Amino acid sequence: MSVDVSSSNAEPLLSVNDLHVTFHGDDETVHAVRGVTWDVRPGEVIGIVGESGSGKSVTVASILGLLASPPAKVSGGPVMFQGRDLLGMSEREMRAVRGKEIAMIFQDPMTAFNPVQTIGRQIAEAIRVHDRSVSRGAARDRSIDLLSLVGVPSPEARFSQFPHEYSGGMRQRAMIAMAIANKPKLLIADEPTTALDVTIQAQILELLDVVRQETHAATILITHDLGVIAEVADRVIVMYAGRVVEETSIVPLFQSPRHPYTLGLLGSLPRLDVRMDTLFSIPGQPPNMALVPRGCAFAPRCSLSLGRAKCREVEPELVPAGEGRSACHFVDEMEQATRTVAEEVGLDFQVGGKGS
Repeated sequence: MSVDVSSSNAEPLLSVNDLHVTFHGDDETVHAVRGVTWDVRPGEVIGIVGESGSGKSVTVASILGLLASPPAKVSGGPVMFQGRDLLGMSEREMRAVRGKEIAMIFQDPMTAFNPVQTIGRQIAEAIRVHDRSVSRGAARDRSIDLLSLVGVPSPEARFSQFPHEYSGGMRQRAMIAMAIANKPKLLIADEPTTALDVTIQAQILELLDVVRQETHAATILITHDLGVIAEVADRVIVMYAGRVVEETSIVPLFQSPRHPYTLGLLGSLPRLDVRMDTLFSIPGQPPNMALVPRGCAFAPRCSLSLGRAKCREVEPELVPAGEGRSACHFVDEMEQATRTVAEEVGLDFQVGGKGS
């Protein structure tokens, strides 16, 4: 269990400021990320949550310079990492950062590895590409130690096996081993449990916490699953239509959400520990980001908006609310809205995870 550092006075390890990402096509421009601002402090675990298309993965991909340009255009910023602006780096400078100081655990362990190279060789290569003074033998020994650390059985034998000889869960463990090979200061995990069954998912989440304690790295966890967020995060960033709509620490998020979209996500979360009379759902669909509506993008689906002109015409700013920030014109009405949804689904919004 990590310590809640969301209120820490420590300087941010990563600071994202007014980030914008657009994709330009022949006939339209998609506004995928619109003015995103947030920080990550040393040792902190933040969760970024939202529906598919909300801008979660595009945000971190742009930070790491992983978007092809064209069609992508990244603007705004700066994005500061230990005093350096990532957006201003050349590709050569960024390659020195990726995999060494900032490492990424990708979503699909089935396709993350080169199928014609052994797992061990790929991990060893990740070590030597950032430090050529490491001998092949030392890289091999380090790779075996890493496979052992992440719980791969018989790591010496597994070192020489190909990806198809690993199960999905073992491949995800090997991917984590490769990500921490160079002791990064920041780990980014993009939907690391989506392709796995629930039993393996729980093991991977536990492993990520073990890895965090071993490396002392800050962690950004991207997911659509609030249950996962409840287990591991210190602080949560909720994204919708390319914007941050709520940011807070873990307990306030579950007990007193400050944005109607967050409330909708919580109401839609199945629970096995209590009887739920019905499963709440958010009506409608996320907006087409090539045709971002005027005003609040969530207004057409929002139970608080009720067609009010302010929601239709003015885009809400992200301002202090409760213990965090919210982008809602009528945040003072959220307490009553939360009670209404709680009564509808027969559930109290409480969290019993790491933050409590």
